[in-house]
Amino acid sequence: MIPTLNSEAGLGACLASATGADEIVVVDGGSSDSSVAIAQRAGGKVVRASRGRGSQLAAGAAASAGDWLLFLHSDTRLSLGWRAAADLHMRNRPSRAACFRFRLDAAEWQARLIERGVSVRVGLLGLPYGDQGLLVSRRLYDGVGGYAPLPLMEDVDLVRRLGRLDVLSVDALTSADRWRRDGWVRRSARNLACLGLWAGGMSAERVARLYG
Repeated sequence: MIPTLNSEAGLGACLASATGADEIVVVDGGSSDSSVAIAQRAGGKVVRASRGRGSQLAAGAAASAGDWLLFLHSDTRLSLGWRAAADLHMRNRPSRAACFRFRLDAAEWQARLIERGVSVRVGLLGLPYGDQGLLVSRRLYDGVGGYAPLPLMEDVDLVRRLGRLDVLSVDALTSADRWRRDGWVRRSARNLACLGLWAGGMSAERVARLYG
């Protein structure tokens, strides 16, 4: 499941990296660019849903026929070997959800520092974000209630209900454009602040307004 909203810049590469998936569902939240056309050319099933990643991902899960679900951001690319790693997990760890290792497509030293920070967060808190991909069985997904229709923090909300995830030994390579645009420190600090505010009880809607 890949949610889109004017995602033409990275969607083609994301879809190409997911070659090997049994089914590709792209859930569009009202794009005005060529996102839908790109998905259709790639052979993806296009579903339309109300704008908001939580709502879109929930709609994608509902439209999928699979016993396992893989949720992936449109600016993330899976590395070679992802399907073999996913198959191994699905066969040996069916009661656990999993994610991939977080990597940024940037050579700057700041990217390596952020990657280490993410690794520490996942290791200590068991809290990966959606840009690491999320592999979960339909049974487990439905059992915890699936994605909530949140405008932000939808991935953290679901992961907290799923429990600790396994980290697969394959990279999920995410675009560093947002960090370059907003500033490496500023972007990371804003992400951390939003997580802290939401964990402290602020509504996802209000956090989303602050996030901008």
